[in-house]
Amino acid sequence: MIHRRIRPFNTKDTYPEQDLDNDLCQAVVAGKTVYLRGQVPQDLDTRENVAVGDPVGQAEKVMANIALLLDEAGSDLSHICKVTVYLTDIRYREATYRVLGRWLKGVFPVFTGLVVVALARPEWLIEVDVIAELP
Repeated sequence: MIHRRIRPFNTKDTYPEQDLDNDLCQAVVAGKTVYLRGQVPQDLDTRENVAVGDPVGQAEKVMANIALLLDEAGSDLSHICKVTVYLTDIRYREATYRVLGRWLKGVFPVFTGLVVVALARPEWLIEVDVIAELP
């Protein structure tokens, strides 16, 4: 089976200030598995950063992006198996996990949380990547 790639892009368009030229996509469907690129608080259509300085607002946008991409892949939040959360500050954990927990209520995915020095853009406070299944 050929993998289905959703929302392909090149990093020279996404990160014009950086000297990059990588062909990527937001999601890949391989068999019955959906792999999402780490989602950040950025509008998927306009690339506008959302809720700068607000970890809760950023977590909401990240989860909205995840829901949208899973829908485009033919899945939904209830089929998430694995979540990895990257935070730039441990003090954001409780507030952002409350948001993620509300979006994932009743799903029971495996969950890994990491605190990192930085993400690809300094205004991003959270990034979440997901592996899900097709129904």
